[in-house]
Amino acid sequence: MLSISCQSRELVRRLSRSFTVAAHHKSHIRPTWSGSRSPTTLTISSRRWATSVTPHSTASDPAEAEAVRCLEQGTVKLEEGDVQAAKELYKRSAEIKKNASSLFNLGVTHYHLKEYDDAISAWKESIALQPSSPDAHTNLASAYIISPVPRPDLALHHLEIASSLSPEDPEIAFNHAAVLEATGKLEEALEKYKTSKEHGVERAAMHIRNVSAKILGKKVKQIGNADTTTAGSSDDKPT
Repeated sequence: MLSISCQSRELVRRLSRSFTVAAHHKSHIRPTWSGSRSPTTLTISSRRWATSVTPHSTASDPAEAEAVRCLEQGTVKLEEGDVQAAKELYKRSAEIKKNASSLFNLGVTHYHLKEYDDAISAWKESIALQPSSPDAHTNLASAYIISPVPRPDLALHHLEIASSLSPEDPEIAFNHAAVLEATGKLEEALEKYKTSKEHGVERAAMHIRNVSAKILGKKVKQIGNADTTTAGSSDDKPT
C-alpha cells in the first residue's frame, strides 16, 4: 500500500470540501476543486455561518465594530480574488478582537497561499474558540493532509470530530472516507462512503465499488495465504 505522503496529492484532489469561509453576514464562500491542488473557483452558499464575532457583540463597542468591519471587508476581497488583501484584513480583525470567524477565514487565506503551517495554526485557534464547528475540523484535516509533512493521524482525528458533530453531512463523510481509504482502513471507509451516498453524494458510488473490490481482494489473498500455510504444515507431517 502506498504511504500517505505518496497519496497526498491524489487525496487532496478527491477531498470534496477542503474548506469554507465563515463570514459575518449570513453567507459563506465555498471554494470548489477542479482536479488541482489549489481551488480555482469560488461559489456562494446560502448556508449560515457566523452571525456575530462573539456571543456578546454590541454595536457600542468600537473595537468590536472595527473587527466586524475588517472581517466583512476581508470577505469582499476574497470574493474579488484578492487573497493577500483578505488575509491582512482577517489578521487585523483577529488582532483587534480575537474571534473564531476571523481566525477561520484567516486560515482559508493561508491555505489559498499554500501557507499550510499558518493555516493549521489559525484553524486550531478558531477551534479553541469554537470547538463545535465541523467545518473548522474538516478544514484542519485537509491542511494536515496537504502539508509538506502529512499527518494522516491528526487528519483522521479531526474528521472523526467533524463527523460526530455533523453525522449526516455527506461531504464530511466523503472526506472522512477518503482519508480512511488512503490509510488502509477499508471497512470504515466503505461505511463512510455509503453514508455520503445515502445523503446525496453520487460520486461516492464509484468509491463504494472500488473499496468493496479492495476488501474482497484482501480477503481472497488472506484465504490464499491461509491455504498455503495449511498445505505447508501438511507437507511437514511424517507419513
